[in-house]
Amino acid sequence: MNYIIGAFKPACSISVTFSDGKSRKQVALKKENGQTVMVPLFQSQETISGKISVEPVSGKKVEHNGIKVELLGQIEMYFDRGNFYDFTSLVRELDVPGEIYERKTFPFEFSTVEMPYETYNGVNVRLRYVLKVTISRGYAGSIVQYQDFVVRNYSPPPSINNSIKMEVGIEDCLHIEFEYNKSKYHLKDVIIGKIYFLLVRIKIKNMDLEIRRRESTGSGSNTHVETETLAKFELMDGAPVRGESIPIRLFLSPYELTPTYRNINNKFSVKYYLNLVLVDEEDRRYFKQQEITMYRLGETSEATL
Repeated sequence: MNYIIGAFKPACSISVTFSDGKSRKQVALKKENGQTVMVPLFQSQETISGKISVEPVSGKKVEHNGIKVELLGQIEMYFDRGNFYDFTSLVRELDVPGEIYERKTFPFEFSTVEMPYETYNGVNVRLRYVLKVTISRGYAGSIVQYQDFVVRNYSPPPSINNSIKMEVGIEDCLHIEFEYNKSKYHLKDVIIGKIYFLLVRIKIKNMDLEIRRRESTGSGSNTHVETETLAKFELMDGAPVRGESIPIRLFLSPYELTPTYRNINNKFSVKYYLNLVLVDEEDRRYFKQQEITMYRLGETSEATL
């Protein structure tokens, strides 16, 4: 019985160490099993290097047909779970076929890697980057180890950032004008604006501003759209009068936002909207939705704003 249990134990342990692992920023990543782990943070065009150690179980040797490490960028649709689409695939051969009797360490390097898309965990899709170490064996089955890391890409402030100004209403009942100071916001930004009431002939009970995220996956008849309300901010409680102006000041930093993603590898998109909601005393809802663009500003840029 002890022999049978031991037969299913891995013949060796594999560990991945990044060259600058101690100095590089670590961020939280939620795994499939719900656990959160800290992994290194990279951005596109960086070099990813380090060492991979293979250590056989005490007193045993590992026969193999070669050892390799792959850097993979993958997209997984949750309605097609288990099938990964690789948009980045780089390989480094670490060892030729042979035997390992004791701990052996292999250096690896992927220089200036093109990683155009950010790590993303959504409702119906996830985009991930991993290092995949494979010890190829024949009848015994290959030994595989995965090491996740996170990619975030930064954008400079847009050269043109127009304000949003719109008039909405119901004929002879309600006429309001709303204005937001910008149409493009970084993830730690502040939305500043105002709501101006030109005509009020219905009894409004309250008014909220919502931040909504819309995730679209697939294409054609297989398109899946999920809308989440990430924030709900009360602008007004009570009935406004004609000529009244309500200020808006909404800080974005408390919310888990991502940049706007448009048609990532023809697989998915993520868009953000400001949704203005008015509720009257009969609980009828009136709303106006406006798309905004989100972008990730470099940390040094944020500090200077």
